[in-house]
Amino acid sequence: MKRNGLIFMVILAAAIMVASCKKDVSNTTGWNYNDPNFGGFQNHPGYEQETGPGLVFIEGGTFAMGRVEQDVMRDWNNIPRRVTVSSFYMDEVEVTNLDYREYLYWLSHVYASDYRFLYTQALPDTAGWRSRLAYNEPFVELYLRHPAYEDYPVVNVSWTQASKYCEWRTDRVNEYILMREGIIDKYLAPQDQAKHFNVDAYLFYADNLDLSVDESGKGPDGKVENLYVDPSVLKAGRKGGNANTGDDRRWVGIEDGIFLPRYRLPTEAEWEFAALAIVGNQYKERIYERRLYPWNGHYIRNDAKGEERGRMMANSMRGRGDAMGVAGALNDKADITAPVRSYWPNDYGLYCMAGNVNEWVMDVYRDLTFEDMDEFRPFRGNVFEDYQIIVDPRSGDMELTPEAENYFDYTGKILKKPVRDESCFNRENYTTSDNRNYLDGDLESLVSVGEAAEYWVKDERFKTQSSVKQYNEFMDSTMLTEQNLDTLADYIGDLFPGSTLIGGNEILLPSGVRINMEDRTYTLPTGHERTPEGNVVMPDGSMILDNGKIQLADGSVVYPDQIFINQTTGMYKAGKWGSDGTAEWGNADFNPANPKLNKGEKMTSLVTDRSRVFKGGSWKDRAYWMVPGTRRFLDENKSRCDIGFRCAMIRIGAPTKGK
Repeated sequence: MKRNGLIFMVILAAAIMVASCKKDVSNTTGWNYNDPNFGGFQNHPGYEQETGPGLVFIEGGTFAMGRVEQDVMRDWNNIPRRVTVSSFYMDEVEVTNLDYREYLYWLSHVYASDYRFLYTQALPDTAGWRSRLAYNEPFVELYLRHPAYEDYPVVNVSWTQASKYCEWRTDRVNEYILMREGIIDKYLAPQDQAKHFNVDAYLFYADNLDLSVDESGKGPDGKVENLYVDPSVLKAGRKGGNANTGDDRRWVGIEDGIFLPRYRLPTEAEWEFAALAIVGNQYKERIYERRLYPWNGHYIRNDAKGEERGRMMANSMRGRGDAMGVAGALNDKADITAPVRSYWPNDYGLYCMAGNVNEWVMDVYRDLTFEDMDEFRPFRGNVFEDYQIIVDPRSGDMELTPEAENYFDYTGKILKKPVRDESCFNRENYTTSDNRNYLDGDLESLVSVGEAAEYWVKDERFKTQSSVKQYNEFMDSTMLTEQNLDTLADYIGDLFPGSTLIGGNEILLPSGVRINMEDRTYTLPTGHERTPEGNVVMPDGSMILDNGKIQLADGSVVYPDQIFINQTTGMYKAGKWGSDGTAEWGNADFNPANPKLNKGEKMTSLVTDRSRVFKGGSWKDRAYWMVPGTRRFLDENKSRCDIGFRCAMIRIGAPTKGK
C-alpha cells in the first residue's frame, strides 16, 4: 500500500514537472511562444507594471470634479462635472531642490563644453523670490543651492522646464533599468552630447547610440538574446566566438515590457482626483462625506483628539500677516515652503497636496473646459505629434530628417513635429494636430471660413520655425487692408526668401513659380521639367511635389497649409513683447517711462494657448486655494516662487495592482 502511494506521488511529481515545463502555446495557431524552434515569438503572461522610483499607485475611478464650495472669485471656471480617471502613479512628494539639482548637474556634466544653453535654459528663475517691498535676497542666493533647503520643493520653475525635467527623468530611470537587467553597461555622463541614453533614440535610432561593450565585444551592448533567429544560426555564431553580435542579439522593444512609461506632469483631472483621495472616505461605492480638502472635515486644523489637535494640516497663510504663528508656538512651522514630507499624507499616501507650493498640471486653461471635456480621462492640451523621421517604403529603414539629425547630434533626442493636417484627412476623432482651442468658445470653434476651414493655422504651429513670424491677422482676398498686406508680405518673405507679393493675391517665387492665393493654383515658368514620378523640377532645383508641396533648393519643404492661410479673429490673441516687435508678449513699442502701459500689442486676453493650469495653494495663499477644485493659470514660460510640481505616470493594463 505504501509502495503504491509512493508510486502515485512520483507520478504526480513527474506530471507536475512536465506541466511546468510545457511552453505557452498560441490559441490561434498552436505554435509555441518563447521558443526559437517555433519562430521565437514572445508573450509575457502575468505582466505587472513596476512602480517607478518615487511614485505611489493611485487607483482610479469616478468622482465629481470641480467646485465644492462658493466661488468667491466669481470665475465660474470649475463647474462640477462627474468624470472618470484611469489608475496612474504620482510622486509621493513634490520634486525637491535636491532632485532638480541632480538634473542640473547632469546637464552641466553632459553639455560641459558645447550647447551650454541646454543647461542655462533649465535653471530656475531664482529672481522670482524678489518683491518690491520685502527683503528676500537670501532666498534668491541660497534657496535652490544650499543643503539646508535640499528637502524643500523646487520653485521658480516654469511649466516648460518642469515638462523637460519629466522627459529627462524618463530617460534616466529607464537607463537604470537596462543597467540593472544587465542589458547595458554603466553608461553615465559625461558623454559627447548625443551619446547619452535616450528612450526614443534607443527605440528608433539605436545604432547611432554607440553603446559600449568590453574589448572582446561580449559585454552588455544594449541588446537581448534574439529568439527570432533559427537556433542553428545562433549555435554556429556562438561556436565561432561571435556571441553578442549580428543576428545573435536584438534591441529591446516596447513588447519586452522592460521600459517604464513616460514620466510627465499629471492632468488636471488626475491631480484633483489624487488630492481628494476619496478612496479613504467611501464604503462600497458610497461616499459618505464629500471632501473639501484632501482630508475629512471643513477645517485646515487637525480635529483629532490628543496632542495633534489644533495643528495646521497644511502650509498656508492663516490670515493677514500670519505666515507661521507666534514665536514659541509656531503652528505650521514654515515661514515660506516646508520640507516635502511635512504634515500628514492623504489616503493615497501623498504629501502636501494642499498648501506648501502650487503645482503645475498638463492642461491648457480655458474657463469653460469643464462643460465640454470628455467624461473619461478629460484633458485639454493635445497637440498630436510624429517623429521627424523618413521611412523607406520598400525596406522600412528609418532615418532622421536633416533638421532632426542636427537636433539629435547635440541633444541626443529625436525631434518631433505636429501631425500635418493632410494626415488627419477623413478621420473622425480629430481633424488637426493642435486641439488646444477645440470647443473653447471662440468663433473658430463654431464656424468655418468657407472652403478654407481645413487650412486654419494656429500661432503655435510656427514655433519650430524661428524665422517665421506669428500670423495673427484675418486674411480674406476681399478684405485686404494695407496693414494686412504688410503682414502677409513679411510672412511670405519668411517662408520664401526673395519672393514678391503681387496685388495681395499672388506670390512670385524666385524660381518663377506664381502662386495664386485666391484660386489656390500654381503657374509654372518656362524651363521647368516633369519627372516620371509626376514632380515638377524648376531651373533653380526647387520642385513642386505631390499634394502641392514645394521643396526648395535647399531641401526644405513648404506645405500648402502654410501658403494658403485663412484664420478667424480668435478671442485669444497672445500679443507681442519687446522693442523689436518679434517676441510673444507685451507692447512692441516698449515705453520705458511708463512700464505699466506695456501690456501687449493687440492682446485681447491673458488666456492663450500657452496658459497652463496650476492647483493646490501655497505657503503664501489663503485656505480657499487649498481646495483641490480651485484652479488658476499662468503662461507656460513663466514661473513663481510659490509654484512647484510633481511627476505622474500612466498605469498600464489592469486598473488594480496585482498581489
